[in-house]
Amino acid sequence: MKIFNTLTRNKEEFVPINKGEVRMYSCGPTVYNYAHIGNLRTYIFMDILRRVLKYDGYKLKGVMNITDVGHLLSDADDGEDKMAKAAKEQKKAPEEIAEYYTNIFFKDIDRLNITRPEIIAKATDNIKEMIDYVVELYKAGYAYETSDGIYFDISKFKDYGKLSGAKLDDQLAGARVEVNSEKRHPADFALWKKAPPEHIMKWDSPWGKGYPGWHIECSAMGRKFLGSHFDIHTGGVDHIPIHHENEIAQNEALTKDKAVNYWVHGEFMLVDNGKMSKSLGNTYTIDQLIEKGYKPLDFRYFCLNALYSKKLNFTFEGMDAAKTSYARLMRLLAKHKAAPLTDKNVTVYMNDFEDAVNDDLNVPLALGVLWNMVKEAPSQEIYQAALKMDKVFGLDLDKCDITEDETKEEIPQNILDLVNERAAAKAEKNWTKADELRAKINELGYTVKDTKDGAVVTKNQ
Repeated sequence: MKIFNTLTRNKEEFVPINKGEVRMYSCGPTVYNYAHIGNLRTYIFMDILRRVLKYDGYKLKGVMNITDVGHLLSDADDGEDKMAKAAKEQKKAPEEIAEYYTNIFFKDIDRLNITRPEIIAKATDNIKEMIDYVVELYKAGYAYETSDGIYFDISKFKDYGKLSGAKLDDQLAGARVEVNSEKRHPADFALWKKAPPEHIMKWDSPWGKGYPGWHIECSAMGRKFLGSHFDIHTGGVDHIPIHHENEIAQNEALTKDKAVNYWVHGEFMLVDNGKMSKSLGNTYTIDQLIEKGYKPLDFRYFCLNALYSKKLNFTFEGMDAAKTSYARLMRLLAKHKAAPLTDKNVTVYMNDFEDAVNDDLNVPLALGVLWNMVKEAPSQEIYQAALKMDKVFGLDLDKCDITEDETKEEIPQNILDLVNERAAAKAEKNWTKADELRAKINELGYTVKDTKDGAVVTKNQ
């Protein structure tokens, strides 16, 4: 398998530290609110990586954290703790908030067929390990104390910025005026915060009552469960410049060597070609998609049509196309499920599939291989091959239903392709091209009608 390593900015052959075993840490959710579809795309990417590794025969030891303390309102050190803020707003204990949203998160990932990592680690269960880690950094000369906490001195770590490519001098020159004048450098980050009397989440420490920084959480739990040197660390691209940069500094200040071999990041999801944001009201949840008539696996299928490393633009027109294509795939596959063995040779399809998924998780190409295969004459061998591929796709292909109403008119794929092309043209405000594509669709015997829930395609009478 080859994978793009953010640390080296190259696609590299994956070589595990220990033969046949992969140790992998994945940044999990901060459980103060619902996970939206942009968050969930990152976990689908994590799942695909895990599935490909398992398909290739590796034994996985995966860890995902549950952040139930320590994540401030910014990814740096600004504002209050997200858990504490949610607890005050909802007039509940932080533990209640965490349990509620953790349960919903796991319900969502189960519905999306996202396999759970072998170890789920809650931050609040590992406070001792975090304190011990901060003590080690302090004794090693990488941390210092102020009136409000313990901070990491990034000037002591010469490789700071190697993940994101940011230079320390540039960060210092461009830094805003800091409210905390006790910090040696504006970019120094909190390892441990001293808690004021009214703070609701705090623990005893060598520096009095306080709570951990977000970054120390992942370093401490990664080391506890996977050791000081492991194979893969995943997360979203938003983690690169601060969270993961700080993790590397914390890790390697103590190890004096590389702590993670491959840093792998999933790209952002856009909405209508714009930023996804709570303030814009476009951070949809899985429940909201269900309310609009989509199944969770329609969304998974939608995500599988884009490379994890590329931005994915969410639109309801795109979801309509994914829903239609996924349903058509299941109908076609049902014919193979009902067919007898035919001595069909599927080796070329399987080889092409395996080449695709092992080439930096090229799932869109692998889906294309599946589509080409299922368009062949009905054969039990094709159905069995599809099930093997589904160990990576996770689309419940075994649930294809032969009782599906085959008299229902299917929209041909070439028409759906034109509808998708028109949706892209509209998103780019290329109205002339959109009108030309509408006319072309009509010439081919179909009508496309725009509704508030997206485009609807019908065959002309």
